[in-house]
Amino acid sequence: METPNAPNPEAAAPAGTSADINGRLGSLLELIAQGDQAAFAEFYGLTSRRVFGMARRVLIDTELSEDTTQEVFLQVWQNAAKFNAAAGSPLAWLMTISHRRAVDKVRSSQSATDREAKYGASSQEIEHDSVSDEVGSRLEAEAVVRCLETLTDTQQESVRLAYYGGLTYREVAERLNAAVPTIKSRIRDGLIRLKTCLGVS
Repeated sequence: METPNAPNPEAAAPAGTSADINGRLGSLLELIAQGDQAAFAEFYGLTSRRVFGMARRVLIDTELSEDTTQEVFLQVWQNAAKFNAAAGSPLAWLMTISHRRAVDKVRSSQSATDREAKYGASSQEIEHDSVSDEVGSRLEAEAVVRCLETLTDTQQESVRLAYYGGLTYREVAERLNAAVPTIKSRIRDGLIRLKTCLGVS
């Protein structure tokens, strides 16, 4: 699978409306669920830049972002049949998977660092409580969704496009037909409100 390091600009942002793109992605997911490799290749070509962009925003590190991108598309290949159009658009489904994978990678890296630090102080390791982590992750996700709903419509749209859609400020500005400084302001104000709602200092 090709890693999307240097994308073709034309492939990075498929032409057409959001509905057109999601319609095509939905059709491709149906074919992927049947094991259609050509459909998977097209799906990858249409979405890999967005997935890589999301991973890079969370992880910063290019190599980790590439690894995460590959993992996301492996998950798409294995779980395309689980996509439920009634629950959201194909792109939203894909970006949710991408965000979770990237966050999991951060947590995994942090856990490894924490374990190494604790090893010097104590040879006794505490068992990893996966059930507790899963519950914590779900509650955290629910809190973010709840807090997103406290933003204005324009803030919500800007934040979703930037952080869940993997778009740059300029791309968000073009999508919403607004000036880049306006978009930066909306996203900044939206993130401040999110932090306040989530109780993050």
